Amino acid sequence: MTVQEQVHRLLAPIVATLDVELWDVEYSGSTLRVVIDHSEGITTDRLAEVNRLISPILDQHDPVPGRYTLEVSSPGLERPLKRIVHFQRAIGEEILVKMVSSVAPRRFKGRLLAIEAARNDLETHPAAESTEHDAGAGPVVEDDLSLDGVLSLEATEIDGIELDQPEPRQLQLADVATARTVFVWGPTPKPGQPGAKKSNPKSSPKASKTNSPKNKKPAAPTNQESPPTREVCDEQ
Repeated sequence: MTVQEQVHRLLAPIVATLDVELWDVEYSGSTLRVVIDHSEGITTDRLAEVNRLISPILDQHDPVPGRYTLEVSSPGLERPLKRIVHFQRAIGEEILVKMVSSVAPRRFKGRLLAIEAARNDLETHPAAESTEHDAGAGPVVEDDLSLDGVLSLEATEIDGIELDQPEPRQLQLADVATARTVFVWGPTPKPGQPGAKKSNPKSSPKASKTNSPKNKKPAAPTNQESPPTREVCDEQ
């Protein structure tokens, strides 16, 4: 089991006690990035709260070898899709998919229509089936980091070339190298049109983060939009 899988299984039920979801875990060898999410967005205070909660848990179980920096962040406007549940929740959204080098075409952009996950050794997560967020998207699968199955895409762009008409495509998840959602701006208001507004990126959750050098003591929370405003530590 990889470090990412160990940390994900360890922390997912723990961060859920703060009414947030563990979206992803990334490990580079020097940095452990824990990505959390909430339907109403993630604040800097919530990031610091999660940091203080998980830091002693990581100290106790020690799933990460050596010294590293703990980073707690939000997914941002364009979210990486790495798990079956990520794709299920992105149904109806525009996504960008990059296939492995042995597959051509390699890049697809379009609306995700459906995902059919292979159920071999995966179990349906009963608690997630009835959540409002996943209504109509089918059962959520409690999965590991491996992907197997088929996703259906209404492609509007292939290998950087925009299509005249959307084209249905089915892609094997095993051949997907990377995937993410695509942030779509709202329509630009016409000049002089009263009440018209342009989409404001500040109204959506930004990717923000709080870092803790290990020693595993939480440090001052930082946000990509503004400099840190206060210190956060275990003694608070």
